[in-house]
Amino acid sequence: MLRIANCSGFYGDRLSAAREQVEGGPIDVLTGDWLAELTMLILAGNRAKGRPGYATTFVKQLSDVLATCLDRGIKIVSNAGGLDPEACAQAIRDLGLPAKVATVTGDDLMPRLSELGPLVNLDTGETLTAKPITANAYLGGFPIAAALSAGADVVVTGRVTDAALVTGPGIWRYGWRPTDLDALAGSVVAGHVIECGCQATGGNYAFFDEIPDLAHCGFPIAELHDDGSSVITKHPGTGGAVTVGTVTAQLLYEIAGPRYQGPDVTARFDTIRLMQEGPDRVSVSGVRGEAPPPTLKAAVNVLGGYRNTMTLVLTGLDVERKAQVAEEAVWARVPRETFEQTYTERIGDLLRITVMDPDQRKAGRLFSSAVVETGLASYPGFHGLTPPGDASLYGIYWPVAVPRVTASVTLDGAEVPFEEAVPEAGAAAPADLETPGAAGPWFSTPMPIPLTVEEELRPLGLIAGARSGDKGGDANLGVWVRNADHYPWLASYLTAGRLPELLPEVGRLRVDRHLFPNLLAVNFVVHGLLGRGVAASPLTDAQAKALGERLRAALVPLP
Repeated sequence: MLRIANCSGFYGDRLSAAREQVEGGPIDVLTGDWLAELTMLILAGNRAKGRPGYATTFVKQLSDVLATCLDRGIKIVSNAGGLDPEACAQAIRDLGLPAKVATVTGDDLMPRLSELGPLVNLDTGETLTAKPITANAYLGGFPIAAALSAGADVVVTGRVTDAALVTGPGIWRYGWRPTDLDALAGSVVAGHVIECGCQATGGNYAFFDEIPDLAHCGFPIAELHDDGSSVITKHPGTGGAVTVGTVTAQLLYEIAGPRYQGPDVTARFDTIRLMQEGPDRVSVSGVRGEAPPPTLKAAVNVLGGYRNTMTLVLTGLDVERKAQVAEEAVWARVPRETFEQTYTERIGDLLRITVMDPDQRKAGRLFSSAVVETGLASYPGFHGLTPPGDASLYGIYWPVAVPRVTASVTLDGAEVPFEEAVPEAGAAAPADLETPGAAGPWFSTPMPIPLTVEEELRPLGLIAGARSGDKGGDANLGVWVRNADHYPWLASYLTAGRLPELLPEVGRLRVDRHLFPNLLAVNFVVHGLLGRGVAASPLTDAQAKALGERLRAALVPLP
């Protein structure tokens, strides 16, 4: 058994988490994920200002625990290197402790852009015309394993998949080869569960009233076995809970169909089996793996232009008409056509007006001053929450597929021999989308709606949990039930066609639905809901974090 603990789910997570994991009980590997899709853009901005291009909080956390980890033989694996793994590694050496620090690089595609040809967006099919400011391929776990095998105490990577932080140590400990697809797939699933920290132990959980001491939620641990199966747990005495429900919620987070593709393996999420082994112990088994795709996914970021938002408060009577009057007054002073894009959003009694344009002056004071100028010639009760201000720069996330690259591994500056072997890609995978009009390809028999005496309009959240998030410009929305008797109704009722009826913001956007009977779940991908990605989205909920909770509040005819 290899005990792999997570101490970070994003850049900005709890600073004390590393110490809590190291001191809270026995672990073998300490990992953390710092690189959300947005983070690479943030690090690029930091680097342009002369600041470090890596996650500095990781080094801060290591200053608390590195000595203890060296004493106990705890390995440390992190993607906090971001855009500059070598500088991050040097900052760790500068702590003055006798740690052997390795780096995994090769993900940076900026020096090779001319070799890659057209950069076609995986989501929209558009070809990139702007100049990238970052371009990084998602590497896998084998170079991490090579670094650990060479004797590294700390492994710092650039852009790797989140799950690689678990898969790499698994390869190192158990000697998995590229053909050990099931074991690799199991480790990918374990990595996906713990990568987002406390979301696996009750954080952001739909049924949050069932989670004890959420204020002191413990971070997750994956006990990884040689066949790729695992047990998800946490240290005794910490807050939160590890249940089939909390693990299911995280499994559905930011995925699409049953085939979860990565650089090492394609994990079949429709084969996962979960079981509550005991308090705060959930076993994950049965995961099957298929060959990885022949290409790697890469994250490209470009500058999109300038953005500005003004927020007005609507109070009292006739708020709909007041919102209309407010917009008419603003656009009379500065026409919509002035800007490349405009966006209006109503959130309760707030009216948010956003403009986006390549011209900083237009998106800046020209717009915000025009809004303020309406202050004495608008609706009764007019007041705003934002003063007139300048526009801010925003970026666009551009996911692409690129030819496989070979990682480079160094240990304290010396090159570690590494040659990655990848199993031959299999035949083209069948489509994961369900057949229109059918219950879905993963059912052996159709699942009809049970006959009921009566139905009543009640919130969907009475029986269903949900978790949502972002995948580039798309939104992911997973919904599950906890009673197997409820699943036939969920699968029959909550279709891709019905989702826009329950969530008006989905509108006419393309919606794909995937079925996960083994998890009693359905998963939706709403294409284009977030526009050109988190950094460019004008939505208040730019990462679609609340989309699932809005759906759970929708009234549906529950039997």
